[in-house]
Amino acid sequence: MELDKMDENDWKYHGEGNKSLVVSHVQHSRVLRLLKYPSEDAENAHQTTEQAFQHILNIVDYNRNVMKPLLGEKYVHSGEVVKLPLDFVRQLSLKVQQERPELRCDKVMDTFSGCGLCLPNLTHLSPCHFGDHRAPLCVEIKPKCGFLPFSRHVTKECKRKVCRFCMHQHFKLANGKWNRLSRYCPLDLFSGSKQRMYVAIKHLLEEPQNNLKIFKGGELIYSCKDDAKQQPDLNELVQQLRPYFHHSNGHYNGHQSSKSVLNEFIQVICSALLSSADSNRSGEPRKVQLAESRPLCEASPLHRELLRNGSQGLPKDCVLAKILQVQMLDNLDIEGVYPLYKRVEQYLEEFPKERNRLQIDGPYDESFLEKLKTCPSEDDGSIEYAVGKVLQYRVAMTAKDCSIMITFAPCGEDEKLQPNLEIQPPKPRFTYSVSILDLDPKPYDSIPHQYKLDSKIVNYYLRSTNGAQDLPTSNLYKDRQDCTLLFHPV
Repeated sequence: MELDKMDENDWKYHGEGNKSLVVSHVQHSRVLRLLKYPSEDAENAHQTTEQAFQHILNIVDYNRNVMKPLLGEKYVHSGEVVKLPLDFVRQLSLKVQQERPELRCDKVMDTFSGCGLCLPNLTHLSPCHFGDHRAPLCVEIKPKCGFLPFSRHVTKECKRKVCRFCMHQHFKLANGKWNRLSRYCPLDLFSGSKQRMYVAIKHLLEEPQNNLKIFKGGELIYSCKDDAKQQPDLNELVQQLRPYFHHSNGHYNGHQSSKSVLNEFIQVICSALLSSADSNRSGEPRKVQLAESRPLCEASPLHRELLRNGSQGLPKDCVLAKILQVQMLDNLDIEGVYPLYKRVEQYLEEFPKERNRLQIDGPYDESFLEKLKTCPSEDDGSIEYAVGKVLQYRVAMTAKDCSIMITFAPCGEDEKLQPNLEIQPPKPRFTYSVSILDLDPKPYDSIPHQYKLDSKIVNYYLRSTNGAQDLPTSNLYKDRQDCTLLFHPV
């Protein structure tokens, strides 16, 4: 990327979150991530050039030195900080403004610092040689927290029975964030059971909210509508997917049924989530059972059936297992972390110069990671224990808010498969890559907010449900057919 020859017409709007906006290059497989500011702060944004550069550098360091060692080299892309021409950034801001969702326009793109983060476009596969004309599909999933808290510090019993996501749905519905409850439950996705995972993804397709997006050839084709009252069109999605699943059963009057197309699409996603690069080199995939957590969420539509059938566990080194292990660094829950946060605050009031040594605000280097790993297992009253647990909680929160990108494309009919990369024999066959993104460090000073929010969510859930859940079981996983995947590195 030649920074002195940047042209805004070579870039297009890709998407945005709460704190940044992303544009993608029209020809090259690259994206730029640019910071956003609240509209009312736009006039003062020119004062934050140095902070913007440090902010993005912190993200890069955190990804490279903390999240990559924890989640795995093959899943994490740390990117690089770039200094962009200001004229290019300003013209780009004008160009993409008309494409931005109205609900996101309360913030404006940073046009003063010229700082950005350059990353690979994960909706594309890297150059490959399978002879197929169909564009790659990409599924972006924000899975959220995959376990129930097991900390002795938890004061409300419902937190041990119903997952945070399912409780939070009631709170968001009451506050007007969403108009319908999602039936998706993260515990189903993280269960390792293909049946439960199938149902979880089906529920994401039915109500994607901000937890599911689907791209085709780099273009967004399915997500939550800007108007939250309007549901996305599953039938339209099926039409986009039909060319990828024309070999299989489930035909009706010469055409493959919508149910069959969705079944196979979900199976491809499940296979990618459960696979790792070396999963088949020594026979059956290895499983890891994280026994400390409760595997069942009582708010899940599958709860009664799961009580009978139990949990299967995740294959070792699959992307979900990696994420879950980092999430479970939060072994005290916010109720146990908040008193430790207050201990750190009190210590810093007495010894403010210690803030740098304790790496409260970074730098995110090998020393930061070492503090995570060497934190004492029991509270010995030390400041090192309190800081270690607060840092572990913040890293766990990053993993609870990350996204998974699964990009796949059909293989050519006559392509030779390497035996150790085959997953299952039936057609259709796909080559794929899996990545983890949205791995920003969570602010130290957000812990009081998280403590208050947790209490609000739990108390509202108890009031709105009277502590009871009586949801029907689901038969959504019937009539499934498996697909074959090839591992294809990014």
